[in-house]
Amino acid sequence: MPLLPHPTPGQLRRDPLPLRGRTALVTGASRRGGIGHAVARRLAAYGASVYLHHHVPHDAARPWGADRIDDVVASVREAAGDPAAAVLAGPGDLADPAAPAELVARAAGALGGRLDILIANHALSGFDGPLDALDVAMLDAHWAVDTRSVLLLVQAHARLRAALPPRTPGGRVVMMTSGQDIAGGMPGELAYALQKGALASVTRSLATALAERAITVNTVNPGPVDTDYMTGEDYEAIAARFPAGRWGMPDDPARLIAWLATDEAEWITGQVIDSEGGFRR
Repeated sequence: MPLLPHPTPGQLRRDPLPLRGRTALVTGASRRGGIGHAVARRLAAYGASVYLHHHVPHDAARPWGADRIDDVVASVREAAGDPAAAVLAGPGDLADPAAPAELVARAAGALGGRLDILIANHALSGFDGPLDALDVAMLDAHWAVDTRSVLLLVQAHARLRAALPPRTPGGRVVMMTSGQDIAGGMPGELAYALQKGALASVTRSLATALAERAITVNTVNPGPVDTDYMTGEDYEAIAARFPAGRWGMPDDPARLIAWLATDEAEWITGQVIDSEGGFRR
């Protein structure tokens, strides 16, 4: 239905399943405590079929440990709003330059041959440091996972969408950044901050490049989110910096990201959006 200068009452009413019939790939969705899992649950609740990417060895090497992928998938499937929608999962080490294109092809194939929504949520956590500790291995590792793989995922997604009829609606890309450009920066995680800054910087260029294919591109900074990586006094000190007196929860950025995937957000592209709950640095 074409949009009118003044939408009809029917156009103003919200569809309870605004992503019914759409398909989505969410990377880095391997832990129930993480943002990727929360995003996948929101997309599924809105009616989308979702493919969850995971890389268990990364989580197993971190203090929070790995989760059972079957439990992650079951949690997303439980949230599904459309009984006909699929919830599937598969592994992938995105440090491998061939992995992004393979992952997009595998996800699209599992979801019926089409991929509408790409949420590039994954990142390399840790293995980083301040300027004096920085070395080539740190820089290369973060470049490969945090930036190169994201651009290759976007490239593969765009090529897949190019095979659809012109202006096919629903094309979405959402990338993730970390507030590295806001006051104070991230002086203790320079390799990570550098690569996340690159994603923020390239957002508008990607949005312009993909506009003709009806793909919107936006990047979200979720601010400090409780993904089970901090406890004790440090946790309480961060919570006190939020006007609400609490950390962001994974579903806080997930609500924004899921909305960006809907048709309501089709006029928003090329933006880096902070979703920080008024966090005071």
